[in-house]
This record gives sequence, C-alpha cells and structure tokens, in this order.
Amino acid sequence: MLVLLPPSEGKAAGGSGAPLDPQALSLPGLAGARAAVLEELVELCAGDELKAREVLGLSEGLRGEVAKNAGLRSAVARPAGEIYTGVLYDALDLAGLPAPARAAAERSLMVFSGLWGAVRVTDRIPSYRCSMGVKLPGLGALGAYWREPMAAVMPEAAGEGLVLDLRSSAYASAWKPKGEVAGRTATVRVLHSQIVDGVEKRSVVSHFNKATKGRLVRDLLVAGSAPQGPAELVTALRDLGYTVEAEAPAKPARAWSLDVVVTQIH
Repeated sequence: MLVLLPPSEGKAAGGSGAPLDPQALSLPGLAGARAAVLEELVELCAGDELKAREVLGLSEGLRGEVAKNAGLRSAVARPAGEIYTGVLYDALDLAGLPAPARAAAERSLMVFSGLWGAVRVTDRIPSYRCSMGVKLPGLGALGAYWREPMAAVMPEAAGEGLVLDLRSSAYASAWKPKGEVAGRTATVRVLHSQIVDGVEKRSVVSHFNKATKGRLVRDLLVAGSAPQGPAELVTALRDLGYTVEAEAPAKPARAWSLDVVVTQIH
C-alpha cells in the first residue's frame, strides 16, 4: 500500500543535526527537478523580501519564512515525519505509533511537496515554506512543473498494491495515476452527516476532513491492514468501524472514489 499525503503549511523548526543532503532523498529520479526549485526558491528569498512574500503568498506576520527559505541549504534537516505538523499529522501521530505500525508507515507514506515533489517520512529535510500553488518567476506554477518528473518516477513508486490518495486538489495536480495504477487507486472524501428537521443533510468538511484522514491512516497502520486494492480498502475500513460508501468505476483504469461519512466532527 502506498499512501499519498499533502504536506502541512506549518512545519516544525529547530532541533539539531546535519543539513540537507539532496542525494539521500527518496525518489532519486527527482533530483534534477528538486535542485532547480531549491535554487530558485533560495535565490528569490535571499533577494527582495517583498517580492518573495508576494510570490509565496506570505503576510507581514510570516516574513520570517522568507529568511528561513534563504538559508535552506545550511538549515538543520530532520525526518519529514517530524517536520510536517498540523491537523492531519496530529491525528496520525507518527511518533506514537507502535513499532510495527511505525515501520509500515515508513514504507508506505509519501508526502507531496511544492519544493521536493514527494518525500518519504524518513527523508531528512529542513523546515521550509513553498506550497504547490506557488508560481515561481522562472519555473512557473509548481503544480504544472512537477507533472513531468513525477510521471517518470511515480508508477514505479506505486508498486503493485493499493494507492490511497489523500492529497488535496493542489497537490493532486502534480501527479494523476493513469492506466493500471489508476485502477488500484482510491481517493477519499469526508462527508459530515446531520439530521435537520428530520432530513439528512451532508456537507464536505475541511479542517475535520484532515483529522479524519489522519485517524483513518493511523487505524489502518495499527491494525496491520494492507489492502491490495480499493475494494479491499472498503472492507478494511468498514471492519475498523468507518461508514464508507463506494462504487466501482464504470470504466476500467479509473480511480475509485470513496466517501467516508461521519456524524461527529472533531
């Protein structure tokens, strides 16, 4: 099973250790593309701060992120699983996983990134600020920039089992599974169900969508579940107590869409 995750806007800083070693990152086929993004981002942030903030979409209160980006090459690097924070990662709680589940997470979790393309949770990276929605002056929109290099490496990275795609739309734009990989891919939407005046109403949640996805992944890992395809995933999630609605795609080589229905959001 390969689980595709979005990163978090906020990232942990501090710590001690060696700086980034680009050659040590997973998916070495992305090395050239990563180097190009890193070079332009560092150059941008080492120059005009106002321009850098405009490009990165940063407010005055986040001006420190510009200086952080300018120093990425010498900054302390830590495992990506420690760098990414926020609602999804709090719910996932990598550090609190039992040893077998932690080992499974290290094998199966992949985080998409505007700067790195995608990394494993064990890859050591520095704290940075560069979303997939950024349009760099030289390289252009990062979602479009990453499509070609990601298309070259992701089919092999996807292996032969389930691809559980939990990315947000901005990060999903960098790679869309195709062919037989798409046929064993499942995307998940979280719906909040409420009874209003005796009628069920459903709405898409955002903040709590992330928390549910984090818990969902954690529950699969702790249970030692390793579904081989979308149909097996539906069964596994239902066995774990989730309410899941899904239908097989009408055409082959299409991803499954799963709705996880929750009545409480927390």
